[in-house]
Order: sequence, then structure tokens, then C-alpha cells
Amino acid sequence: MSSVETPDGAPEFRKRKRAGWRRYAFAFVGLAIVVVTFAVVLPRIADYRDVWGVVQTLTWQWLVVLAAATALNLVTFAPPWMVTLPGLRFRQAFAMTQASTALSIVAPGGAAIGMAGSWGMLRAWGFRSAAVTRAITLTGTWNQLVNLVFPVVALFLLKVNGGETALLGTAAFVGVVVLGVVVALLVLVLYSDGLAHGVGEAVAQFVSWARGRIGRGPVTWGGPSFAQFRNEAVDLLSRRWHVLTLATFAGSLTVFLLLILSLRAVGVSASQVDVVEIFAAWSLVRIIGAIPITPGGFGIVELGLTTALVAFGGNNAGVVAAVLIYRFLTVVPTLVLGGLAALTWKSHRGTPKSV
Repeated sequence: MSSVETPDGAPEFRKRKRAGWRRYAFAFVGLAIVVVTFAVVLPRIADYRDVWGVVQTLTWQWLVVLAAATALNLVTFAPPWMVTLPGLRFRQAFAMTQASTALSIVAPGGAAIGMAGSWGMLRAWGFRSAAVTRAITLTGTWNQLVNLVFPVVALFLLKVNGGETALLGTAAFVGVVVLGVVVALLVLVLYSDGLAHGVGEAVAQFVSWARGRIGRGPVTWGGPSFAQFRNEAVDLLSRRWHVLTLATFAGSLTVFLLLILSLRAVGVSASQVDVVEIFAAWSLVRIIGAIPITPGGFGIVELGLTTALVAFGGNNAGVVAAVLIYRFLTVVPTLVLGGLAALTWKSHRGTPKSV
């Protein structure tokens, strides 16, 4: 049997083989980062025996506070989806976000796999494709916009306090540029059907070109998809943009609250690392951790937070202990609840609105 030829004359199986090797190489790099972080770098910053000694100093009062903050963080997953998808109940939104976030943490592909999980659950519950697409797009866009705002705010606060880091300044600059581009595109898309169609065609051509560079086929969406999205989104955003913004900020800032409490619980005081410095480290790592190198940002987030907080003045063992506690509280409960949600998601079926 002859091999299928691609337009450039290369056998199709060769392209698949190269794509397979790229995936294996990418997975190997991610695994190497995790191993080096936990087996080499963190033990050099603080001996794990000293870290465990710090963890053992946690009082029951701090354990209660951390548990309450974790619960608060978990319930903030649902509201942005309830805003962007009318008819979605809290129980459904909570189950869906826990399951999809758990998928994005453990599966290669991260956020893309999580979005696919959200899509499948919402469609199975009877929500229209267009409404689900709108919800996924708006919640994802608002979340990324918030992440881009944080380094800018952190850099301003650091300057007011008389401090600054070059890496944070770079992240803030990149954030401003990307934020400006995204906001401009969003305004153009929402302004009129004609502009939405034009922007959609331009973006589709660029993405198709970028996919072609890595051996992938062109996208199947384009101008009409953007025009449809515009019609779906304008009415909702005109009524709910402020609620969506507040809900998105609340979800992110409860994560930040968990980091502050984790540090204070193990004795890393404000005299070592103040709230502004914690916010700066956290904001920077939010940007770096969004790069899908390892599932859930494992290794990258721990290394980034630890080095930044130690550089600001935190004691080594306390910082490592706090970062590991913070990561445990932001990952493990979601994995447990996400697993339960994945097993019971069919029981959450309701009657969605047609909005």
C-alpha cells in the first residue's frame, strides 16, 4: 500500500512520526523540570527535614484558617461560568470546573484538555454549542486579562515601596503589550459584525500559518465564527461584564490569599516578605506558570515562587514549606473533587436556558 502524500511531497507517516517525537521530547522536558526541581533545586534551597520540621509547627488554628481559605477558593471557581452561561446552576458549575481543572492539572495539554472537558460536560447537559463556546471564550479571556493585569499592578506597588525586579518589569511590559492587543481585538470583534468577520479571518490566517510551521493543518474556524461569537457575546457583556470581572478577580485573589496565609502560618513574617513582595512573586509566577510546559505548572510554579520569595528575604525552610503547602491546597482538593465530579457528572443534568 502506498503512503499518502502531503502537498509538499513528504509521506504523511513521516509527519506523524515527527509529531510523535515532538510530543515525547516535550513530555521528557516537562518530566526533567519536575525531577530537577524537587530532587535537586529545592533540597539545595532547604533540606526537606528542615522543611518538615517547619510544617510540624502548624497549629490547629492555622489549619482551620487554611481549610476555610481553601474552601473559599474552591467555591469561586463556579461564578464566572454562571455569569457567562445563563441557566448553569452552582452545583453544575462547581462539578464542571473541578473536573475540568483536575484534567488540566494532570493531562498533557493542560488548559486545552480542560476546555475540552468543559465543552463535553456542558453539551451533554443540553447547553447549545454557541452558548458553550461563548462561555468558554469569555471565561478564558477574562482570566487571562486578569493574569496580565497583575504584574503591572505588582510592579507599580513595588516601585511605590521603593523596590523593583527586572524580571517583573519585563513581565509587566509584556503584559501591557499583550493586554493592549487583546483588548483592542476584543473591542474590534464586539464593535460590529463586519469588523468581527475581518478580525476573525486575519486571526485564522495567522493561526493556520503558525500551525503549518509545526506540521499541523489549518484551523476550521474564521470570520463567520467570530461574527457569530460577537452576536452571542455583545448582549451578555453589556449586562454582565462588571459581574464577570468581579467574579474573575475574586477567583484569582482567593488563590493569592492562600499563598499569604501559607507563608504566615509557617512563620514567614511581614518583616521578611511583605504582602506587596508576595503579590509580585505570585503575579510573575502566574504568567510563567501559564506556559504549558508541565501539567499544572508542576516544578515551574514551585521553583519560581521559592526563588522569588527567598530573594525578597524569606527564610529558606519556611518559604519552601509554605510553597509546598500552598501547592497542596490549590491542587489536591481540586484533584479529589474533580475525580468525584467526573464520576457523578451525569447526575447534575438540569434544564438549561436558551439564552
